[in-house]
Amino acid sequence: MRIETHTLALRTRGFTDIQDLTPAVAALLRERRLREGSALLFAGGSTAGLTTIEFEEGAVADLRAAIERLAPQRETYAHDARWGDGNGFAHVRAALMGPALEVPVCGGELLLGTWQQIVLCDFDNRSRRRSVVCQLRGLFDAEP
Repeated sequence: MRIETHTLALRTRGFTDIQDLTPAVAALLRERRLREGSALLFAGGSTAGLTTIEFEEGAVADLRAAIERLAPQRETYAHDARWGDGNGFAHVRAALMGPALEVPVCGGELLLGTWQQIVLCDFDNRSRRRSVVCQLRGLFDAEP
């Protein structure tokens, strides 16, 4: 068994910007030749989270609306009173979603459902450069 740690770098727009990471993770699996194991993803920072969803316009809009109902942007947050940065809602949203996700890998493929994709949700109140750590663990094909 081997463990490799990689970083996916991306730009986000904030305000519940939802980006599909599936193609980048699948490409990394192919490039590094992970055969059996798992891909552990971790979003660094306290205003972003990871989950899975059918990455299509309707489901993404529904997720944004549900998140807004759970932790409304226009609510009063103690974090904002203390720090004055106006992103208390982003911290709460990220805490509810969680920063990590693990997906099994079998035969070199992510074991996702037919309509299931890995997504990063950036909840901050501004655009950001984000890093998502992708740790590949398991059995790798030998180098050619």
